[in-house]
Amino acid sequence: MPPTFAQLGVPESICRALERSGIHKPFEIQSAVIADAMEGRDICGRAPTGSGKTLAFGIPLIANVGQARPRRPRALILSPTRELAEQIASELRSISGPVTVAAVYGGVGYTNQRKQLQRGVDILVACPGRLEDLIDQQSVSLHEADQVVIDEADRMADMGFLPAVRRILDQTAAQRQTVMFSATLDDDVAKLTRHYQDRPITHEVGDATPDILSADHRFWTVEKSERVAACVDVIAAAGSAIVFCRTRHGSDRLARQLSQRGVNAAAIHGGHAQNRRTRTLKEFTDGRVEALVATDVAARGIHVDSVACVIHFDPPEDHKAYLHRSGRTARAGQTGLVVSLVQTGQHADAQKIQRQLGLNQPITSPDSIDGNTAPPRRRRPSQPPAADRADRKPNGSHQARHDRPDRQTNNRGGKKSNRKPQGRNQHRSRRKPRSGASSR
Repeated sequence: MPPTFAQLGVPESICRALERSGIHKPFEIQSAVIADAMEGRDICGRAPTGSGKTLAFGIPLIANVGQARPRRPRALILSPTRELAEQIASELRSISGPVTVAAVYGGVGYTNQRKQLQRGVDILVACPGRLEDLIDQQSVSLHEADQVVIDEADRMADMGFLPAVRRILDQTAAQRQTVMFSATLDDDVAKLTRHYQDRPITHEVGDATPDILSADHRFWTVEKSERVAACVDVIAAAGSAIVFCRTRHGSDRLARQLSQRGVNAAAIHGGHAQNRRTRTLKEFTDGRVEALVATDVAARGIHVDSVACVIHFDPPEDHKAYLHRSGRTARAGQTGLVVSLVQTGQHADAQKIQRQLGLNQPITSPDSIDGNTAPPRRRRPSQPPAADRADRKPNGSHQARHDRPDRQTNNRGGKKSNRKPQGRNQHRSRRKPRSGASSR
């Protein structure tokens, strides 16, 4: 029988808050991680999206975090995307009680974020680009942040954020607890572990690689001029769909083309203001948008259940991108459909991706879609998506800093830490620091 939250050492006040939120038993990753994190151990966790990892690292933070002074947070959570940062902050606020939680990310103004930091934020959830901007403006200092969480470290690496992550870690408290979660624990993630964690405990939940065979994969030969029509047919047969394009301009154009053909479609990408991205994603989640047309970067913050279909309108960059895109469907034990629209000159690249992923699907002409392939189609309300209403403003072409890889600079020196934080809710003994710690 799995332990209760109380048996894992979670304070009674947090247990009551969890119960008020309808959370009574810990998930597997929470059972594995919480006790070690409560004791201040460095942790390296591998867990898929939807496994409950936010509370696995969030509960110990809330239990142990010290009270922040103005502009000096005591705990830091780094997130690769704006949507995920806001999701983490919202989930933690529901159980945080007197502990203050705030999120900072790009795509919105600085004023409110500066005001929150000035009032004092105990737990700060941040995207690397906006956080470095605020540091440069002297709106926040990380020198007292002695608890740090790096969430979705593999996505940080894929998006080019690791140089910024290193710069940020070098500015946190010299002695700290460092917790890292990732879908994979190799390559760049392993380098972070070696340089920024002290004898971490590793906890792994779920498969090391996604089970792509839970979806029905189709590779269709479709020439460029026929791709929009093919998308319309797939969406009509399967239902809710996320359609991937390579560029922002292409996403906007395809959303317009689908809308002109009777599909409730909206684009989401880094060129849109954050409030528009949030509104579009909610409309897709609620079923008011039938087809979400996304770029790869924007889609990293999309976590929506019961997506019937993924369409690769433009080919993925590589097999990792194919996995990430395709993983938006067939989640939580459901089935789903993945359709790749392959132009004649793209067959070799598509076959290479298939070999790397162990897929053995022929590239065929478009065929019929079995109605049982994907989850039931969501009903389309009569209200059009807000992103397509007449008050929509035209998009600029400027690429905001928070959606591009951070600039490359030399890391600033700093010493690795193993001091464990002193919480306001309980007293814990500190581990003795390692002798002879070398400067990074």
